[in-house]
Amino acid sequence: MTSYEYRCDSDGMLLEVKFRLGTAPESITCERCGGQARRVFSKPMLLSSRRDRVAMLEHAEKTRTDPDVVTSLPSAGARKRTPVLPLTPTLRRLPRP
Repeated sequence: MTSYEYRCDSDGMLLEVKFRLGTAPESITCERCGGQARRVFSKPMLLSSRRDRVAMLEHAEKTRTDPDVVTSLPSAGARKRTPVLPLTPTLRRLPRP
């Protein structure tokens, strides 16, 4: 069973109804006032997601139409050299690239 949301045209009440996948009608009768409630589409599970994940999804959605523009290269910062140990006699005999 899948949950579908419907909003009443008369009083604006949001209804959550379960139907089998693909069998949900376009509109149903409102439980409170008996008016027409149309099916609405919403983002799934954003309220139960972590904030960093929601921010990432919103940023990805925004960059579809408004990409980030870079005006300069990022600074390389201070580069640290990886310490190299002196070669042992056994390692000296290996071929070097």
